[in-house]
Amino acid sequence: MCEDITKIIDELHIYEKKLLKSLKENENYTPEEIAKINSMDIKSVMSAAGSLASKDIIEVEKSVTESIKLTDVGKKYAEIGLPERRVLNVLIDEKELSMKDLATSTGIENYEIKIVIGWLVRKKWAKIDKGTVKLTDFGAEFKDKKGNDELLLKYLLKSIDSVVSISDFDEDLLEGLKQLNDRKNLIEVEKQTEHSFKILEKGLKILNRGITIQEEATQLTSEQIKTGEWKNLKYRPYDINAEYPEVFPGKGHPLRMIIEEIREIFLNLGFSESNGCILESAFWNFDSLFQPQDHAAREMQDTFYVKNPISCNLPDEVLVESVAKTHENGGNTGSEGWNYNWSKEVAEQSVLRTHTTGISTRFLEENKPPLKMFSVGRVFRRETITYKHLPEFHQVEGIVAADGISYQNLLGTLKEFYKKLGFEVRFRPAYFPYTYLSTECEVYLEEKESWIELGGSGMFRPEVLEPLGIDVPVLAFGLGIERLAMIRYDISDIRMLYKSDIKWLREIPVDNGIKLD
Repeated sequence: MCEDITKIIDELHIYEKKLLKSLKENENYTPEEIAKINSMDIKSVMSAAGSLASKDIIEVEKSVTESIKLTDVGKKYAEIGLPERRVLNVLIDEKELSMKDLATSTGIENYEIKIVIGWLVRKKWAKIDKGTVKLTDFGAEFKDKKGNDELLLKYLLKSIDSVVSISDFDEDLLEGLKQLNDRKNLIEVEKQTEHSFKILEKGLKILNRGITIQEEATQLTSEQIKTGEWKNLKYRPYDINAEYPEVFPGKGHPLRMIIEEIREIFLNLGFSESNGCILESAFWNFDSLFQPQDHAAREMQDTFYVKNPISCNLPDEVLVESVAKTHENGGNTGSEGWNYNWSKEVAEQSVLRTHTTGISTRFLEENKPPLKMFSVGRVFRRETITYKHLPEFHQVEGIVAADGISYQNLLGTLKEFYKKLGFEVRFRPAYFPYTYLSTECEVYLEEKESWIELGGSGMFRPEVLEPLGIDVPVLAFGLGIERLAMIRYDISDIRMLYKSDIKWLREIPVDNGIKLD
């Protein structure tokens, strides 16, 4: 135990030692007296006391004394009476008063009328009937009585030059205090807190062992190091096993962290980033991707159509005409198209984009190959909100356009991307309206021992590329980011990503554990 006490003494701050030593001389010292004796400020004394109390060396006792005094308005009412009392005195004689004559008949101020009426009704001294204030039987009985609030006002008026402690009040005065507190501006309650200290058993053992007051070095100067003075300084040891407060540092939202991770992967792979508009024309969202105008995805139960603006401007006529012909008969692609009459009005409709692939076709129309582009953005679909579906989510899209690229390049690019995310990937055939040799990407989850689909990809069809003036192969891919986040953070409900669950957000590591090459 001697060694433990010595260790505790060594770890005490000099202020803690001064406080403890003062209490040994006189345990009844107040914090103010201890501060004066040791040339400390009161804040340092209370901080040292709190630290000693946390170590079970002393006990800090707190007592709160409440005192009360009248405000200027309270003094006025204590002398001339509460306004409702003055009205009551008149009512006892008149029995009833017109609301419009209330101020002139009773001598109260106009601003007091609403307050007076409220308290007359609350105290059941009067009632309001068709603009008339009428005395009640209960009010008539109060002619020679005093309410508890009136008793307290008179009591305080008599004690105007002395401190009145609430602890001295009887039941009637306490009830009066409750009523006056509701009026806000008649009294002021002041609280005075006093602290006292008591040495506990551990503190007595420390004092019996003995403590030495010696200034301690908290930081070294370059001069002390150069001259060797640091060798003679007293250093306070620190307990590295001591408890510490839990810290919740600022950090990015989990979904944002994954988005930034994906962005960094593509930028490191040499891709450029592009952004598009959330509000898009049906032309770029559907038609430019060779999606027929009677496709099920265009139905209102799948897509959000916007009323304002109800339509969007289309690009130049040459591009629009080329897309129209491709839909109707294949245009110059060698395809048969969809064999229907393409509508410009349908293409002008305003929609909340259902995918970010429209950014890819815009980018191809505005830029010449070779190129590599990716985009990350929000997309919207008329989905019922469930544990795995949301009407709004994020999608990442990418394209590569150059001479000589093939389906093998697509698979190689996707393998590299998923490898950097930490996944093993495999591919299976799929169908998308705007790609051929289409494939879905599946990643393997070891903990679930199963494969899960994460994205789609393929080579853009000639019907997409020819109207845009692109004569080289273009590989394209995209995936939903929320599904990836659910896997990364092991959550089964997609809504968790958008809930303000502070406990879950705090538990997400600042470092997501994925190291980029």
